Amino acid sequence: MGVNAKESNGSHESYEGVLPVWKPSGFTSHDVVAKVRRLLGIRRIGHTGTLDPAVTGVLPLCVGRATRVVEYIQDLPKEYEAVLTIGYSTDTEDATGTVIDQVEQVNLSADQVHTMLKRFVGVIEQVPPMYSAVKIEGKRLYELARAGMEVERKPRQVEIYSIETLGMNLEQPHPDIRIRVRCSKGTYIRTLCSDIGRALGYPAVMSDLVRTSTGGIGRERCVTLDEIAMRRDEGTLASCFIPSDEAISYLPACRLPAREARFALQGRTIRAEGLPDSEQWVEGLYRVYGQPEDSAEKELFLGLFRLDPSRTLLKPEKVFT
Repeated sequence: MGVNAKESNGSHESYEGVLPVWKPSGFTSHDVVAKVRRLLGIRRIGHTGTLDPAVTGVLPLCVGRATRVVEYIQDLPKEYEAVLTIGYSTDTEDATGTVIDQVEQVNLSADQVHTMLKRFVGVIEQVPPMYSAVKIEGKRLYELARAGMEVERKPRQVEIYSIETLGMNLEQPHPDIRIRVRCSKGTYIRTLCSDIGRALGYPAVMSDLVRTSTGGIGRERCVTLDEIAMRRDEGTLASCFIPSDEAISYLPACRLPAREARFALQGRTIRAEGLPDSEQWVEGLYRVYGQPEDSAEKELFLGLFRLDPSRTLLKPEKVFT
Protein backbone atom coordinates (compact mmCIF):
# COMPACT_ATOMS: atom_id res chain seq x y z
CA MET A 1 0.00 0.00 0.00
CA GLY A 2 1.16 3.57 -0.55
CA VAL A 3 2.70 3.18 -4.02
CA ASN A 4 0.85 4.54 -6.99
CA ALA A 5 2.79 3.87 -10.17
CA LYS A 6 1.43 3.07 -13.62
CA GLU A 7 3.97 2.25 -16.27
CA SER A 8 3.81 0.91 -19.79
CA ASN A 9 6.16 0.94 -22.75
CA GLY A 10 8.78 2.83 -20.79
CA SER A 11 6.52 5.76 -19.85
CA HIS A 12 4.88 6.60 -16.54
CA GLU A 13 1.80 8.40 -15.35
CA SER A 14 2.68 8.81 -11.70
CA TYR A 15 4.94 7.57 -8.93
CA GLU A 16 4.32 7.62 -5.22
CA GLY A 17 6.12 6.19 -2.21
CA VAL A 18 9.65 6.15 -0.82
CA LEU A 19 12.46 5.74 -3.34
CA PRO A 20 15.73 4.70 -1.64
CA VAL A 21 18.57 6.34 -3.56
CA TRP A 22 22.29 5.62 -3.23
CA LYS A 23 23.73 9.15 -3.12
CA PRO A 24 26.95 9.56 -5.11
CA SER A 25 29.94 11.61 -4.00
CA GLY A 26 29.99 15.18 -5.25
CA PHE A 27 26.23 15.66 -5.03
CA THR A 28 24.41 17.55 -2.29
CA SER A 29 21.17 16.00 -1.05
CA HIS A 30 19.32 18.81 -2.84
CA ASP A 31 21.20 17.97 -6.06
CA VAL A 32 19.86 14.42 -5.83
CA VAL A 33 16.30 15.67 -5.31
CA ALA A 34 16.61 18.01 -8.30
CA LYS A 35 17.99 15.22 -10.50
CA VAL A 36 15.19 12.80 -9.56
CA ARG A 37 12.57 15.52 -10.12
CA ARG A 38 13.84 15.86 -13.68
CA LEU A 39 13.98 12.10 -14.22
CA LEU A 40 10.44 11.48 -12.92
CA GLY A 41 8.79 14.72 -14.00
CA ILE A 42 7.48 15.18 -10.44
CA ARG A 43 7.97 18.28 -8.28
CA ARG A 44 6.73 16.87 -5.00
CA ILE A 45 9.87 15.11 -3.72
CA GLY A 46 11.66 15.52 -0.41
CA HIS A 47 14.73 13.86 1.15
CA THR A 48 14.93 12.38 4.62
CA GLY A 49 18.27 13.58 5.97
CA THR A 50 21.07 15.74 4.60
CA LEU A 51 24.36 14.17 3.55
CA ASP A 52 27.46 16.28 2.89
CA PRO A 53 28.58 16.37 -0.78
CA ALA A 54 31.59 14.09 -0.22
CA VAL A 55 29.50 11.50 1.62
CA THR A 56 27.88 8.58 -0.17
CA GLY A 57 25.07 6.35 0.99
CA VAL A 58 21.41 5.72 1.67
CA LEU A 59 19.19 8.73 0.94
CA PRO A 60 15.47 7.83 0.94
CA LEU A 61 13.39 10.22 -1.19
CA CYS A 62 9.69 10.69 -0.47
CA VAL A 63 7.69 11.10 -3.67
CA GLY A 64 4.16 12.47 -4.03
CA ARG A 65 1.99 12.11 -0.93
CA ALA A 66 4.81 10.19 0.71
CA THR A 67 6.39 13.59 1.45
CA ARG A 68 3.99 13.62 4.38
CA VAL A 69 6.04 10.93 6.14
CA VAL A 70 9.44 12.66 5.74
CA GLU A 71 9.52 13.73 9.39
CA TYR A 72 8.82 10.19 10.63
CA ILE A 73 11.58 8.64 8.51
CA GLN A 74 14.00 11.38 9.60
CA ASP A 75 13.42 10.32 13.21
CA LEU A 76 14.70 6.77 12.54
CA PRO A 77 18.18 5.64 13.64
CA LYS A 78 20.97 5.93 11.07
CA GLU A 79 23.97 3.67 10.51
CA TYR A 80 27.30 4.81 9.12
CA GLU A 81 30.70 3.41 8.29
CA ALA A 82 33.41 5.99 8.89
CA VAL A 83 37.18 6.26 8.83
CA LEU A 84 38.62 8.12 11.82
CA THR A 85 42.11 9.45 11.11
CA ILE A 86 44.10 10.47 14.17
CA GLY A 87 46.96 12.96 14.02
CA TYR A 88 45.53 16.11 12.48
CA SER A 89 42.36 18.22 12.62
CA THR A 90 40.64 20.61 10.22
CA ASP A 91 38.21 23.50 10.46
CA THR A 92 35.44 21.32 8.96
CA GLU A 93 36.23 18.22 11.08
CA ASP A 94 36.61 16.17 7.89
CA ALA A 95 39.32 15.71 5.26
CA THR A 96 37.96 18.48 3.01
CA GLY A 97 38.87 21.30 5.38
CA THR A 98 41.96 23.34 6.17
CA VAL A 99 44.39 21.73 8.62
CA ILE A 100 44.42 23.64 11.91
CA ASP A 101 46.38 21.24 14.14
CA GLN A 102 48.77 18.38 13.48
CA VAL A 103 51.22 16.08 15.24
CA GLU A 104 54.04 14.11 13.59
CA GLN A 105 53.48 10.79 15.32
CA VAL A 106 50.57 9.08 17.09
CA ASN A 107 51.18 6.26 19.55
CA LEU A 108 48.08 4.28 20.47
CA SER A 109 47.27 0.67 21.28
CA ALA A 110 44.18 -1.23 20.13
CA ASP A 111 43.10 -1.58 23.77
CA GLN A 112 43.21 2.20 24.24
CA VAL A 113 41.05 2.70 21.15
CA HIS A 114 38.49 0.03 22.12
CA THR A 115 38.22 1.38 25.66
CA MET A 116 37.65 4.94 24.45
CA LEU A 117 35.07 3.97 21.82
CA LYS A 118 32.97 2.27 24.51
CA ARG A 119 32.85 5.55 26.45
CA PHE A 120 31.05 7.23 23.55
CA VAL A 121 28.17 4.73 23.48
CA GLY A 122 24.98 6.11 25.04
CA VAL A 123 23.58 9.61 25.33
CA ILE A 124 26.34 12.14 24.67
CA GLU A 125 26.58 15.88 24.03
CA GLN A 126 27.87 17.32 20.77
CA VAL A 127 28.65 20.89 19.81
CA PRO A 128 27.45 21.35 16.19
CA PRO A 129 30.37 22.10 13.86
CA MET A 130 30.67 25.57 12.36
CA TYR A 131 30.44 24.02 8.90
CA SER A 132 26.88 22.74 9.36
CA ALA A 133 23.34 23.73 8.40
CA VAL A 134 22.30 24.56 11.97
CA LYS A 135 20.70 28.00 12.18
CA ILE A 136 21.62 30.62 14.75
CA GLU A 137 19.63 33.86 14.65
CA GLY A 138 18.43 33.04 11.15
CA LYS A 139 21.87 32.34 9.69
CA ARG A 140 23.27 28.94 8.73
CA LEU A 141 26.49 28.17 10.60
CA TYR A 142 28.32 27.34 7.38
CA GLU A 143 27.45 30.82 6.05
CA LEU A 144 29.05 32.39 9.10
CA ALA A 145 32.06 30.07 8.87
CA ARG A 146 32.64 30.99 5.22
CA ALA A 147 32.59 34.64 6.27
CA GLY A 148 35.39 33.90 8.72
CA MET A 149 33.17 34.06 11.80
CA GLU A 150 32.92 31.61 14.67
CA VAL A 151 30.01 31.83 17.11
CA GLU A 152 29.16 30.05 20.33
CA ARG A 153 27.06 26.91 19.82
CA LYS A 154 25.08 25.16 22.50
CA PRO A 155 25.75 21.44 23.01
CA ARG A 156 23.02 19.07 21.82
CA GLN A 157 22.19 15.64 23.14
CA VAL A 158 22.35 12.73 20.71
CA GLU A 159 22.47 9.00 21.28
CA ILE A 160 25.09 6.56 20.03
CA TYR A 161 23.46 3.13 20.09
CA SER A 162 26.60 1.22 19.13
CA ILE A 163 30.15 1.62 17.80
CA GLU A 164 31.82 -1.36 16.16
CA THR A 165 35.46 -1.45 15.10
CA LEU A 166 35.86 -2.74 11.53
CA GLY A 167 39.62 -2.34 11.24
CA MET A 168 42.67 -0.42 12.46
CA ASN A 169 45.99 0.63 11.02
CA LEU A 170 47.88 1.88 14.07
CA GLU A 171 51.38 1.48 12.64
CA GLN A 172 51.34 4.54 10.38
CA PRO A 173 52.16 8.04 11.75
CA HIS A 174 48.49 9.08 11.43
CA PRO A 175 46.48 5.92 12.23
CA ASP A 176 43.21 5.08 10.49
CA ILE A 177 40.38 3.42 12.42
CA ARG A 178 37.33 2.18 10.52
CA ILE A 179 34.15 2.12 12.60
CA ARG A 180 30.47 1.34 12.19
CA VAL A 181 28.19 3.69 14.13
CA ARG A 182 24.48 3.35 14.79
CA CYS A 183 23.07 6.60 16.12
CA SER A 184 20.09 8.88 16.57
CA LYS A 185 18.87 11.65 14.30
CA GLY A 186 21.03 14.77 14.42
CA THR A 187 24.35 13.03 15.16
CA TYR A 188 27.40 14.54 13.46
CA ILE A 189 29.79 11.68 12.74
CA ARG A 190 32.65 14.08 11.94
CA THR A 191 32.17 15.72 15.34
CA LEU A 192 32.11 12.27 16.93
CA CYS A 193 35.43 11.45 15.25
CA SER A 194 36.94 14.75 16.36
CA ASP A 195 35.74 14.21 19.94
CA ILE A 196 37.09 10.64 20.06
CA GLY A 197 40.51 11.85 18.90
CA ARG A 198 40.52 14.63 21.47
CA ALA A 199 39.62 12.14 24.22
CA LEU A 200 42.58 10.00 23.11
CA GLY A 201 44.83 13.06 23.34
CA TYR A 202 45.26 13.81 19.64
CA PRO A 203 43.68 15.93 16.90
CA ALA A 204 41.50 13.85 14.57
CA VAL A 205 39.22 14.04 11.54
CA MET A 206 36.63 11.96 9.76
CA SER A 207 38.40 11.05 6.51
CA ASP A 208 35.61 8.99 4.93
CA LEU A 209 31.92 8.39 5.54
CA VAL A 210 29.19 6.19 4.08
CA ARG A 211 25.60 6.07 5.36
CA THR A 212 24.74 2.38 5.23
CA SER A 213 21.14 2.54 6.44
CA THR A 214 18.27 4.77 7.49
CA GLY A 215 15.97 2.79 9.76
CA GLY A 216 15.45 -0.53 8.03
CA ILE A 217 16.41 0.78 4.58
CA GLY A 218 19.86 -0.51 3.65
CA ARG A 219 22.15 -0.38 0.66
CA GLU A 220 20.58 -3.50 -0.88
CA ARG A 221 17.29 -1.64 -1.43
CA CYS A 222 18.85 1.44 -3.02
CA VAL A 223 19.08 2.44 -6.67
CA THR A 224 21.62 4.76 -8.22
CA LEU A 225 20.69 7.78 -10.31
CA ASP A 226 21.72 5.87 -13.45
CA GLU A 227 19.54 2.93 -12.44
CA ILE A 228 16.56 5.23 -11.90
CA ALA A 229 16.87 6.52 -15.45
CA MET A 230 17.31 3.01 -16.85
CA ARG A 231 14.38 1.53 -14.91
CA ARG A 232 12.17 4.47 -15.82
CA ASP A 233 12.84 3.77 -19.50
CA GLU A 234 12.33 0.03 -19.04
CA GLY A 235 9.06 0.54 -17.13
CA THR A 236 10.33 -1.27 -14.00
CA LEU A 237 10.95 1.64 -11.62
CA ALA A 238 7.70 1.14 -9.66
CA SER A 239 9.12 -2.02 -8.07
CA CYS A 240 11.88 0.06 -6.43
CA PHE A 241 9.44 2.14 -4.38
CA ILE A 242 8.69 1.35 -0.74
CA PRO A 243 5.04 2.05 0.25
CA SER A 244 4.71 5.02 2.62
CA ASP A 245 3.25 2.92 5.43
CA GLU A 246 5.93 0.23 5.08
CA ALA A 247 8.65 2.88 5.38
CA ILE A 248 7.31 3.84 8.82
CA SER A 249 6.43 0.31 9.96
CA TYR A 250 8.02 1.01 13.35
CA LEU A 251 4.78 2.83 14.24
CA PRO A 252 2.07 0.53 15.63
CA ALA A 253 -0.94 -0.25 13.43
CA CYS A 254 -4.65 -0.47 14.14
CA ARG A 255 -7.58 -1.48 11.96
CA LEU A 256 -10.99 0.14 11.85
CA PRO A 257 -14.42 -1.28 10.97
CA ALA A 258 -15.99 -0.02 7.71
CA ARG A 259 -18.03 2.79 9.26
CA GLU A 260 -15.11 4.25 11.20
CA ALA A 261 -12.83 3.78 8.19
CA ARG A 262 -15.15 6.03 6.19
CA PHE A 263 -15.01 8.63 8.96
CA ALA A 264 -11.20 8.38 8.98
CA LEU A 265 -11.08 9.09 5.24
CA GLN A 266 -13.07 12.24 5.92
CA GLY A 267 -10.44 13.35 8.44
CA ARG A 268 -12.82 13.00 11.36
CA THR A 269 -11.88 12.13 14.93
CA ILE A 270 -12.75 8.52 15.71
CA ARG A 271 -14.18 7.35 19.04
CA ALA A 272 -11.87 4.50 20.02
CA GLU A 273 -13.91 2.99 22.82
CA GLY A 274 -15.46 -0.31 21.82
CA LEU A 275 -13.43 -0.76 18.63
CA PRO A 276 -11.76 -4.15 18.08
CA ASP A 277 -8.57 -4.55 20.18
CA SER A 278 -8.87 -0.96 21.44
CA GLU A 279 -8.29 -2.13 25.01
CA GLN A 280 -4.72 -2.99 23.94
CA TRP A 281 -3.97 0.40 22.40
CA VAL A 282 -1.66 2.83 24.18
CA GLU A 283 -1.26 6.57 23.78
CA GLY A 284 0.66 7.62 20.68
CA LEU A 285 0.73 7.66 16.89
CA TYR A 286 -0.79 4.82 14.83
CA ARG A 287 -0.86 3.71 11.24
CA VAL A 288 -4.57 3.27 10.60
CA TYR A 289 -6.04 0.78 8.11
CA GLY A 290 -9.54 -0.17 7.03
CA GLN A 291 -11.97 -0.92 4.21
CA PRO A 292 -14.54 1.88 4.02
CA GLU A 293 -18.21 1.14 3.42
CA ASP A 294 -19.19 0.75 -0.25
CA SER A 295 -15.53 0.61 -1.24
CA ALA A 296 -14.42 -1.81 -3.95
CA GLU A 297 -10.85 -1.46 -2.71
CA LYS A 298 -9.27 -3.94 -0.35
CA GLU A 299 -7.95 -2.76 3.00
CA LEU A 300 -6.38 0.69 2.63
CA PHE A 301 -3.77 2.63 4.52
CA LEU A 302 -5.96 5.50 5.73
CA GLY A 303 -3.36 7.65 7.45
CA LEU A 304 -1.69 8.50 10.73
CA PHE A 305 -3.89 9.06 13.76
CA ARG A 306 -2.93 9.84 17.34
CA LEU A 307 -4.60 8.17 20.31
CA ASP A 308 -5.20 10.78 23.00
CA PRO A 309 -4.02 10.33 26.61
CA SER A 310 -7.49 9.19 27.72
CA ARG A 311 -7.31 6.40 25.09
CA THR A 312 -10.82 7.29 23.92
CA LEU A 313 -10.20 9.28 20.72
CA LEU A 314 -8.16 8.74 17.55
CA LYS A 315 -7.33 12.17 16.15
CA PRO A 316 -6.11 12.59 12.53
CA GLU A 317 -2.59 13.85 11.88
CA LYS A 318 -2.09 12.77 8.24
CA VAL A 319 -4.96 11.42 6.11
CA PHE A 320 -3.64 9.56 3.06
CA THR A 321 -6.43 8.19 0.93
